[in-house]
Parts: sequence; structure tokens; C-alpha cells
Amino acid sequence: MLFKKSTLNIMRSRTRSALTMTGIAVGAFAVALISQISATGAGQVSEILENMGINTVLVQAKQANTTARLDDSDIISLGAINGVDKAMPLMSANARVEILEKKLPCLVWGINGEAREIISLRPLHGRLIDGRDISASALVCVIDEDIARKTYGRSNIVGKKINLLIGGAYRKFEVIGVAGSGLSVLQSALAGIIPDFVYIPFSTMQELTGRETYDKIAVLLDPDADRERSASVSITQKIETKLSTANHEQELIASNLLQQKNQLQGIMGAVTFALSVIAGISLFVAGLTVMTTMLVSVSERTREIGIKKSVGAGNFDIMREFLTESALLALIGSAAGSLAALTVSLIGCGVLGIGFVFSVWRFLSPVMFSLLLGMLFGVYPALKAANMKPIDALRI
Repeated sequence: MLFKKSTLNIMRSRTRSALTMTGIAVGAFAVALISQISATGAGQVSEILENMGINTVLVQAKQANTTARLDDSDIISLGAINGVDKAMPLMSANARVEILEKKLPCLVWGINGEAREIISLRPLHGRLIDGRDISASALVCVIDEDIARKTYGRSNIVGKKINLLIGGAYRKFEVIGVAGSGLSVLQSALAGIIPDFVYIPFSTMQELTGRETYDKIAVLLDPDADRERSASVSITQKIETKLSTANHEQELIASNLLQQKNQLQGIMGAVTFALSVIAGISLFVAGLTVMTTMLVSVSERTREIGIKKSVGAGNFDIMREFLTESALLALIGSAAGSLAALTVSLIGCGVLGIGFVFSVWRFLSPVMFSLLLGMLFGVYPALKAANMKPIDALRI
């Protein structure tokens, strides 16, 4: 009965009530959407790092724009560390690939046959680089699926020839495979920022660039040793200690993806909290709107309040009625805002091809917070109505 009365009272001033609920809905929408974006982003970062190989440590020069000079002795020494499964040489260079008269910027990686395990490279068509390609310094390559689709309009172009600008001149390479990697999702999301990848035998890259060393070394940790974050960090420290004792011209650093994952998630959590607080301000403003609406309602219904009190309604009855109205305004508005955020999130994830991460609490929390604010800001109007004297109210 009480909710029915409150609903009828809200319907008396439909326009004013609708505007009040819209303000609450906007605030709830912002809070819920920010929370959902953060959760989806954190899930994608976690998935990307897992696909890249969360138990991989990358050894490279500490200073940016500096090329490290690592060799086979470093690979042997790092591979001998307790907790390390294997180590793989890596080389990289910015290049340009020419296919069907289209020239695309790319990043060329010099790898060996262990790329499947260490950097989570998986063949979609054809095969990956193997030991025979390394021994022969073969002019063969594995390309990203995006390159194939941008040029031929399909993913399988195994057997095609491409021109690769590396070492100052174009070289003709045969495509032996089309691959997907742990960075595929990130490349799709940040198209134009992260370049497409081309993989060639590291021996071929050494021959074409006239270098005998490597830029980087990818170290695969023993899965059993990497179960604990502390163990992972300990092995990374061992790797850095081993590198510091070697005779290198450049200062080297070992980057553990697990540490980077925790750092990224911490940053994302802090940013989400800050944005949620900012969005929460709009909910606070909407709460003030609820109080204003209810005060106007009290003024308009002064005579009605006097009649009710004169026929036996107590202060608590009047107060409860107005509090219920303010709570309903907040509840309906915030529920609509959270539902809109859920709908937008579902559509956005579907369009981007991203997995939707659903949490009941993520969408209920703005509703509960708005309901609390609605009742809080409805207390003063409710008290004002409850404390009216019947005689004074009936005179108006």
C-alpha cells in the first residue's frame, strides 16, 4: 500500500520526477560503465599477458634506443640457472613489407624454432620457423594474419612471395606460415599503434644486418618454479645477477611479464577508483536534486499533509511516505542507469569482439549507493513534512 501511494505521488509530477530520475540515471550509468570498462580492460590485459607467456622473462638493454649485444654464451649461462627452462635468441628491427604493390610498416623478429613455446607463437596456416631454416639462413618468413588480410583479403597466403626491406635493401622471402601470437588481441585493439609482425630465422637476420649478436634473449621459466609470484621474482633477480657479472658494454635488464601484469592491474585499479569517484560526484549532485524535488513536493502537498494529520496520521507515517518516494526516485533512476550501462557494455564488447566480464555486484553497487543517497537526501524534506502542525498546514 505504501509503495502504491508513493508511486501515485511520483506520477503526479511526471516531468519533474522524470528529470530527477534522469539525473540519477546518468550518474549510475557513468559509475557502472567505468567499472565495467575497467574490469574488461583488466581481463584483456591479463589474457594478453597469459597468451604472451606469463612465465617469460625478456632480457634486453635497460636504456631505450640502445641495442644490446648478447651472444650464445649468454644463452648458455642463463639456461643453466635453476628455475629456467630454456632461453631463445631474439632480434628485432623496424622494416617495411611489400606485397601486391602495398607497402606496410612492420616489426621483423629474428627467432628460432622455440618461438612456439617461449613467445606463444602459434601457426594458423603452414608452419613456423624450424632448425633447417636456421641452419640454411633461409629467406623464409612467418607473417601476422593481419598482413595477409590487408593485402590478399584472406588469412592463408602460404607459398606467396613478399619483399622485405631489411639491411638497407629489399629481399624476397617466401611465406611459409601465417601465425597468431599473444599480441594479436592487443594489435587489433591498437591498430595503427602496434605494428604488424614478420618472423624470420635469426640467422638470416644476422646475415642481412651484418651482426653476430642478438638484441634480446627470451627466457622461459620452469612452470613449477613460477607458480608463486615470489619465486618468479627471485628467478628474475638471479637472471639480472648473472647478467651483471658478465662483461657487457650496456646495462641489461630482465623484465618479468608477471610483474608487469601486477603493475598494470594496480595502475588500472587506481585509475578506475579515481574515475569512479569523479562519476560518483554526479550521483551526489543527483541526490541534491532528489532533495530539491521532495522539498517542492512538500510545499505543494502542505494542505494534504494537514488533512492526513488531522484524521490521525502520525509524524512517522508522513515521514515514511516521503522517504519511500525519495527512495523510489533514486531506485528507479539508478536501476535504469545501470541497465543502460549493461546494455552499452554488451554491445561494445560484441562490436569489438571482446569477452564480456559480468559481475552482479558491479551493476548493483551504483543502485545501492544511489538508494542510500536518495534516502539520505530525502530525510530533511520528510522531517519537514512530518513536523508540520495540522492547523498551520490547513490554513495554507
